[in-house]
Amino acid sequence: MKHTIEVNGIKCYAHHGCLPEETAIGGHYIVDVAIHTNFSIAALEDDLSQTIDYVIVNRIVAQEMAIPSKLIEHVGQRILNHLKKEVKSIERLRVKITKLSPPINGDVDNVAIIIEE
Repeated sequence: MKHTIEVNGIKCYAHHGCLPEETAIGGHYIVDVAIHTNFSIAALEDDLSQTIDYVIVNRIVAQEMAIPSKLIEHVGQRILNHLKKEVKSIERLRVKITKLSPPINGDVDNVAIIIEE
């Protein structure tokens, strides 16, 4: 059986970017996390301790997004590493970070990175 837990649309205001203005002013980001795991026991027994707590996922994303970085690629890898370290039942993991209204001299809604492992 295949099980996936998604925590989508985690909204963050963070200070990432290569331009000094980006790190000083900050910007809006959306983070989506998909975790492949086995939650059969949780589904049968209605037991939170047998699955992945969404609160933990949200906390880890917020902690890592609060650390300024030049690249969202770096932030995404930190989120992935932190989740794998703290949540032992992960079989596969996908992290997507979307940067809204990036300063790239064009009419672009957003840019995003996706890391899957």
